[in-house]
Amino acid sequence: MSDALDLIKAILARDDPDGTMAREVLEKALEREVDVLLYCATALGLRPATIMKRAARWAGYGYFDRVPRGLVGSAEPARLEALAEIRIFRVALLDREVAFAAPDFGGIIRLKHRLATTPRLSHLICLVPEQALRDHLTAVASPALIDAARQNLARRWPYASAQLELTGLARYGFAVALVLLLGMVLAAPHFAQLLLLPVVLIVLVVPAALRLAAVLEPLPPEPKLDRPPDEELPVYSVLIPLRNEAAMVPQLFAAMEALDYPAERLDIKFVVEARSSGTIAAVEQRLGDPRFSLVPVPDAMPHTKPKALDFALPLCWGQHVVVFDAEDIPDRNQLWQAAVRFRDAPDIVCLQAHLVIDNGRHNWLTAQFAGEYAGLFCVLLPALARWRLPIPLGGTSNHFRLRALRELGGWDAFNVTEDADLGIRLARRRLRVAVLPSQTREAAPTRLLPWLGQRTRWMKGWMQTFIVHNRNPGRLLKEMGLPAFLAFEMLVLGMIVAPILHCAFLLSVLVRALLGAELVDGSTGTVFYLAVLGLGYGSTLALTALGLYRLRLLELAPQQFWLPLYWMLIGFATVRAVRELVLRPFYWFKSPHQPRAARRRSHGLTG
Repeated sequence: MSDALDLIKAILARDDPDGTMAREVLEKALEREVDVLLYCATALGLRPATIMKRAARWAGYGYFDRVPRGLVGSAEPARLEALAEIRIFRVALLDREVAFAAPDFGGIIRLKHRLATTPRLSHLICLVPEQALRDHLTAVASPALIDAARQNLARRWPYASAQLELTGLARYGFAVALVLLLGMVLAAPHFAQLLLLPVVLIVLVVPAALRLAAVLEPLPPEPKLDRPPDEELPVYSVLIPLRNEAAMVPQLFAAMEALDYPAERLDIKFVVEARSSGTIAAVEQRLGDPRFSLVPVPDAMPHTKPKALDFALPLCWGQHVVVFDAEDIPDRNQLWQAAVRFRDAPDIVCLQAHLVIDNGRHNWLTAQFAGEYAGLFCVLLPALARWRLPIPLGGTSNHFRLRALRELGGWDAFNVTEDADLGIRLARRRLRVAVLPSQTREAAPTRLLPWLGQRTRWMKGWMQTFIVHNRNPGRLLKEMGLPAFLAFEMLVLGMIVAPILHCAFLLSVLVRALLGAELVDGSTGTVFYLAVLGLGYGSTLALTALGLYRLRLLELAPQQFWLPLYWMLIGFATVRAVRELVLRPFYWFKSPHQPRAARRRSHGLTG
């Protein structure tokens, strides 16, 4: 105990002759079940570098602010998956081996005792701050980390990887099959009705029926969750992938600092592409708090968000991990609520929080986006979760058990909607996904071109996911089971086909009007398609209205009558997505973002 108190006194560097202050620090750290060094940094505001420097002096060892670069004989860590747990790294220097260490509180005391019996250790071990050791390990292991980010999924799951399965033949074959399917649906009222009309029912009516069933599914009461004491909460890793987002960094830091979660149990990593020098500089200016760290991702193909996430995954040391995007502002209580849900339901592997658009009042486009998100995250996904069917995850605010995510192979670095793909892989392993009734606020694109680029990428990603997982339908059926298999096929196929058919139907109506023909001629085909169109509109409007009602955003309901125009735009984006799928399958459109304050100024708002 005397060594512990002496070390704390050395770290505090204050006048404390009777050890009262040191004893209080030790007791509080033990109560919170946190390492004393980390407690001093998070609760007392001491810089981690200052803590380690004072501890090294007390223990009798040398100290470096960072591991010197360019060491001869520097070796790569042996196990990438344990990178976040390494506390000591040995380097062969000429005729001897030197170790750079970032020990915990107990480790420093043990090193002091070892030095008393082995004095030469003072020349063989140097102490560095933990983050400095982590940064050095990441730099040394970067080639292996990049290789793992691109190849891990292919190694673990070769038959569900876009890199291997999305061949040129598969892409062109899908495009041709899609054109043939569209032709069959359009020809169904006129030719081979008995054969083709069932195809229409499957492609268009079944997805609409699922939406209506979700609307009719009662929402169960939310379970009352009590916040556990800090010491009972697990360590939580937060990954925030960024590229060219320097303007968003202050807002992101403010949102993360506002989280109601013990600081000593937060592992928040800003994962930034190395070529985004402005964003790296903006993050570096705000570092110092031990909660936050920067993970630069080397410039390597593909330039996608999932590749960056896979690069950072071995560096996470939490029990759970969540992904937030550049513009995200999660509810303060989201992390501890997710931790409690994971604790109370051991079979849950993934939790999807509600994504809510907070600029839906800006114009008709953002209102449509807000309504679409309201129906998806507040109505459809909760219903799919209760039915234990595949859930198309959102690209953000999805929480995972870290071990399960690693066993799945992480994200697909070559899929441009990695969230959709991961949701299907979870379903293939029959792992449970649930919805977390906690909100994360986001901003919808306010201009047409950014919206079009983003939606084109989303539709292309769904096409990628559909192709990859249908390369062996028999295996997919066996792994998923029949209900999940059918739900996946109908939902995704309907999502791809319906917007294009909607455009075709409206164009046919426009042509009939220009030619002076009757819009409703009473024929079977016209009546059938009008009924299908009405079912599609009706189910979507019902889903949207219920979602807006649950979010208390009914003032956006009148804007939803722009839905036909919105679907036309989605149809155009889908056609563009088919072209990109064939010519640029792994191109990632980067959505631009604006901080909330800047958006308010540009929109003329002050409140």
